[in-house]
Amino acid sequence: MTGNSRKPLPLEGVTVISLEQAIAAPLCTRQLAEQGARVIKVERPDGGDFARDYDDRANGLSSHFVWANRSKESLTLNLKAAEGQKILHQLLAEADVLVQNLAPGATARMGLSFDELHEQYPQLIVCDVSGYGEGGSHGGKKAYDLLIQSESGFLSVTGTPDADGMAKAGCSVADIAAGMYASNSILSALLLRARTGEGSHIDVSMLESLVEWMGYPMYYSYNGAPQPTRAGASHSTIYPYGPFPVGDGTTVMLGLQNDREWQGFCELVLERPELAGDPLYLDNPRRSANRDQLGALIREVFSGMTLGEVVRRLDSAGIANASVNNMAQVWNHPQLAARDRWLEVATPAGPLPVLKSPGLCFPDAVSAVPALGEHNAGILDELGIGQDRIRQLQHSGVIGH
Repeated sequence: MTGNSRKPLPLEGVTVISLEQAIAAPLCTRQLAEQGARVIKVERPDGGDFARDYDDRANGLSSHFVWANRSKESLTLNLKAAEGQKILHQLLAEADVLVQNLAPGATARMGLSFDELHEQYPQLIVCDVSGYGEGGSHGGKKAYDLLIQSESGFLSVTGTPDADGMAKAGCSVADIAAGMYASNSILSALLLRARTGEGSHIDVSMLESLVEWMGYPMYYSYNGAPQPTRAGASHSTIYPYGPFPVGDGTTVMLGLQNDREWQGFCELVLERPELAGDPLYLDNPRRSANRDQLGALIREVFSGMTLGEVVRRLDSAGIANASVNNMAQVWNHPQLAARDRWLEVATPAGPLPVLKSPGLCFPDAVSAVPALGEHNAGILDELGIGQDRIRQLQHSGVIGH
């Protein structure tokens, strides 16, 4: 869209400087960028964000990097060099937000703690994202997603019931949780600054973010009660809720939430109305406790049906159900296509499809995945650094070539 027809963007005019790597902080800043903020991603000249090299599955680019880093500008700076620090401070003087998830203590050693920055730039919002947060017995520990899944108790309730059956989530849930809480907190801090004129310090830990997501199993286990057992793809405490094989070799995922649905399931899906009043299955605690017997009954009925027949019965009874899709099926999901949820963005390896951000979406703010240091010249020119000086900075290794 051009001219006056373009819709205003909520974060237009906000500048974010990010010293980021991996997933948590990059996902946070991508959310801000796609609401209109200008995000300048500061990367090491010698390779940049290490997530650029996780794999090469997206037309030769890293799948993680493509996902979390579109709509940004890339500036390479050697922050161990005095000239690199000087350029960073020129950016911070005009910025609204600094986001960082470097190794614990790294920014403080560079004089970039909130206290030091607040003295120089009182309007600046500083968001530190780390594994465990500042201070405490674990504050100095490195942390990655799997390690936080372990520390948070996530692995203790995820997987199969056997002794070695723990399973990590198939995506970076701890990173994602921290990134989303960070972006949400930054939005709140911007609103607060509009009233007070002061920047805030935001300290987001991956551990606290994922423990917040563990609220149900924690309260279920409150005061020494046994915790939920690992139940594979089924729900640990609600039943029937999970995958069931069907006679044509497929699988249906279904979920019952209450006794009313149970009655409809017995009458319209199983066509065994007498089961609704069976003392073994009268309420969810009893259905869950007797899931082996009940599961056998359900599998027996489904074994003589096709997936289409099972889904039709479930839908007619108002029972929630879903397909067990693989990634190829998700790329081609009819609901995503019907709701026009795909965009195309440029990348250094050519155009790639991307999913629109859920919720309030601004396609005009979605732009390319940057090559390493792609925006060096433009950003430095804005700071009044001429071409001759840029060449000197390249030669001395302060910025990349």
